[in-house]
Amino acid sequence: MLNYIAQLIGDPIRANILWTLLDGRAYTASELAAAVDTSAPNCSMHLAKLIKADLLTVEAQGRHRYYTFSRPEVAYAVEALAALLPAGNRDAVEKDDPPIRICRSCYDHLAGRIGVQVAEALVQQKLLVQENKQFLLTPKGTRWFNEKGIDTAALQRQRRNFSRTCIDWTERRPHLAGSLGAALLRLMLDENWLRKKANSRAMAVTAKGQKALYQLFGVVS
Repeated sequence: MLNYIAQLIGDPIRANILWTLLDGRAYTASELAAAVDTSAPNCSMHLAKLIKADLLTVEAQGRHRYYTFSRPEVAYAVEALAALLPAGNRDAVEKDDPPIRICRSCYDHLAGRIGVQVAEALVQQKLLVQENKQFLLTPKGTRWFNEKGIDTAALQRQRRNFSRTCIDWTERRPHLAGSLGAALLRLMLDENWLRKKANSRAMAVTAKGQKALYQLFGVVS
């Protein structure tokens, strides 16, 4: 099964489909075909294989069918695989979109240099403890997140992973993923600390965000 998944992801078109979906949005087959520069029938064939392998899921809405990751762990795996890119390939992506190294979304959580620094600050402040591939929430961290309006108890009741590491493909160090990481990114967007950029996973840090990130995490954007 592992070889089968590796072969699926190793195909250039399917790899680009998965890479496109890392921005967390749902796409139609025609949108994905345009994004990966292939024909609609060929894209549909690749999508069918990814669905069969339970890497993607599709949902019908009106006349359209929208494709997304079947579960967040698929996105984490794609981000981790990108960390294996040779420096030349990685530099080429960053040259096309330089802000992507600084601050971006990784599916539904914060990534890039700022995402890594935020995760490290949470550990340094003893709000989280890193243990293997998980971030463990401390009692101090529970109070801190709850004060920010993030109900950690409700998040822990969800079926998805609560708080885990995700190796950042540009920084090669972990950022915070899981439902806790997703809730933290939603907070930052809702508070207008960050703004999404059109046609990119890169995000801009607002003046309000610069102040908040420095006060809370010691991060200078």
